Amino acid sequence: MQPGNGQRCSVIALVGAPNAGKSTLANALVGAKIAIVSPKAQTTRTRIMGIRMEDDAQLIFVDTPGIFRPSRRLDRAMVSAAWSGAEDSDVTCLIYDASKKQPKNFDQLVDRLKSSKSKLMLVLNKIDLVKRSNLLDLAASLNARLPFTETFMISALKDDGVTDLAATLAKDAPEGPWLFPEDQMSDMAERLFAAEITREQAFIQLGDELPYALTIETDQWQEFENGDIRIEQTVYIERQSQRAIIIGKGGARIRSIREAAQVELQAGLERKAHLFIFVKVRENWANDPDRYAPWALDYNAE
Repeated sequence: MQPGNGQRCSVIALVGAPNAGKSTLANALVGAKIAIVSPKAQTTRTRIMGIRMEDDAQLIFVDTPGIFRPSRRLDRAMVSAAWSGAEDSDVTCLIYDASKKQPKNFDQLVDRLKSSKSKLMLVLNKIDLVKRSNLLDLAASLNARLPFTETFMISALKDDGVTDLAATLAKDAPEGPWLFPEDQMSDMAERLFAAEITREQAFIQLGDELPYALTIETDQWQEFENGDIRIEQTVYIERQSQRAIIIGKGGARIRSIREAAQVELQAGLERKAHLFIFVKVRENWANDPDRYAPWALDYNAE
């Protein structure tokens, strides 16, 4: 596909603090679940691309991990992925949770965005939880800090304002060939998508700390002639004591995670899935370079 045939394409990075609603917005923009969502911060671990067709424009949304001050190696890799997504984009949308106070380390985020070469847009999210007068004041204060070309006020969860945001991004998209097939909605491989769906349920159903101490890998993917899929996954945790918590009394917790994940998988894959989950201890997995490859994270990120 060559430029000049009426096609337009734009890469849009969705960046912001943890829990600003980036993944919820990405799903709303694409019109399908491409990124996992939970009430806990730092659920997203890597960049995920979602694709939306808007007339003759292909909009490629890059959902990024929340930007925060990293401490662990995995944290550093996640933040590096977020900034990489922003630097490679045509447009960077700063997603800001309008219902909360200024997040920690927001000043550092603003300073980094000042050097951005992409067009900056401000997206105030969760406006259904805020008085309009407060929204106007917040928008004015943030626009005074960064040269935003547009400001949008939305509720990604309620799909309010999302259509207007997509329409503006499509109108401003530069001429150029589409980068993905017209019917593709995400660049995520099915195996990784399946692992992420199970990890989402772990975040939802487990306590505050344990989800950050685990990783999930899809080991087997078997497709049958009738369209069914058999998926085998392993949940890796860091200590033996964590294994009992995940499994639960009589296997109740892991069964609940498996059943909920299987329902989500069948909806996302649009076919029947048979999910099997095993739990194993892999000490210090977060310092194993091989664990970073499936997420396309930089193990050596500073």
